[in-house]
Amino acid sequence: MTSTPSSELAQDTIRSGLWLPLFDELADPLVVARLAAEAEEVGWHGVFVWDHLRWSEPVEEIADPWITLAAVATATENVRIGPMVTPLPRRRPAKVAKETVTLDQLCNGRLTLGVGLGSDRYGLELSMMGEELDDRVRGRMLDESLSVLAAAWSGEPVYHRGEHYKLDGIRLLPRPVQRPGIPVWVAALPGNSRPLRRAARHDGFFPVLVAGVDQFAEMVGSVRELRAAEGKDPAAPYDIVAALVPGTDPAPYAREGATWWMTEFPMGAVSLDMVRGVLREGPVGR
Repeated sequence: MTSTPSSELAQDTIRSGLWLPLFDELADPLVVARLAAEAEEVGWHGVFVWDHLRWSEPVEEIADPWITLAAVATATENVRIGPMVTPLPRRRPAKVAKETVTLDQLCNGRLTLGVGLGSDRYGLELSMMGEELDDRVRGRMLDESLSVLAAAWSGEPVYHRGEHYKLDGIRLLPRPVQRPGIPVWVAALPGNSRPLRRAARHDGFFPVLVAGVDQFAEMVGSVRELRAAEGKDPAAPYDIVAALVPGTDPAPYAREGATWWMTEFPMGAVSLDMVRGVLREGPVGR
């Protein structure tokens, strides 16, 4: 009996996504759209993009993720797409509702919305633009925004009076292609329980800046326990994402519950040649 290599096993059980920082050579939406089309052709399952307004040097040019994703949507037919992740606390939820629905219509129901608190760590993009710096306040803003989005995607009038946002009976039509709404994946750093509880309430979990498979497994286990405590059906679809340096075997992460792995490129200038090299190696990243 011939054994199956672990990387081949992982390819059968875990989906693969290009995760692209829209910096410098990748700040051209037409370039990213062509990359997405190439990725779809060779078998990648998703193309996701970072959402930033600013980054630390040497990065100079940064593209808008939503316009770039619109270009990707029109250049592809099957890959799942989305911002990974968008910092909702620096965005107006009604505007995000319109953007997500329009993009979901454009890509015929292939959008996933990745969300998180955002950070001032790498480019001071919050402090330099006068955004909220307190993590707990941004956490409340994020939860409130997610409530607004769920209500908006329902197609019913939205009545919301919260700490940060107010909507008074507005209907934000049309509805998304995906029902009951667009899947939401929640990002979380190690060592913070609130994002884990948030992830447990939504459609997917993206642990970021994780130090290896053991820490990944610990965080995934915590989210599973929280979902069980909330009465979530363990058989219901739920995505778990592992960000891995290209060439890493995703099989250990798949065994811990990962349903997707994302290409984790260096936190800085990423060349077009670097991305094309990873893309052409194929989805397993070997």
